[in-house]
Amino acid sequence: MENYRPDEIEMKSFQIISEELGDIKLDTLKEPIIKRVIHTTADFDYVKSLCFSENAVEMALEAIKKGADFVTDTQMVRAGISKLALKKSGGDVHCFMSDQDVADEAALKGVTRATICMEKAAAIKKPVIIAIGNAPTALVRLSELIKTKEINPVLVIGVPVGFVNVVESKEIIMNSGAPFIVAKGRKGGSNVAASIVNALLYMAYPR
Repeated sequence: MENYRPDEIEMKSFQIISEELGDIKLDTLKEPIIKRVIHTTADFDYVKSLCFSENAVEMALEAIKKGADFVTDTQMVRAGISKLALKKSGGDVHCFMSDQDVADEAALKGVTRATICMEKAAAIKKPVIIAIGNAPTALVRLSELIKTKEINPVLVIGVPVGFVNVVESKEIIMNSGAPFIVAKGRKGGSNVAASIVNALLYMAYPR
């Protein structure tokens, strides 16, 4: 077994990914995102399941370079976003799941905290990229807020994982009219959402 430095491990991993992709040709702008998700999950299914709306990557990169903020549905997504890359962008990352007012309103209305988090995100005045890795209800409520023009996200990263309403919520957000990067099917997760955000940040601000 060979010993690698931390930076060499990532480089070697991406080399292996490229080798295993073989003759598969990826879109130039989508390639860094797809490969980073594979790097995070060791799952090559994302080559086929990761879907991008037209010009989604270009619009996201432009917004990031102008200091767009990120909103996540879990603290895990928030924690997984590169702080150094985020600092370069001048943007902030928000997760409202632990806020007491969110918990109180969710209990009062009988809905999930993720639902209320999207309503709170609508109050942010800056351009925002929404990264959902866990909660289908966040995508459903987000689609409603988009429809009523209460929020106009630069990009929706829709990759919740699971069995209940996961597939349906992804389809809903893909038909919302908002730019999106979505992992079709049941797969996804907070780690996937964070890896997509990081891929975009590294593309905007190469390390």
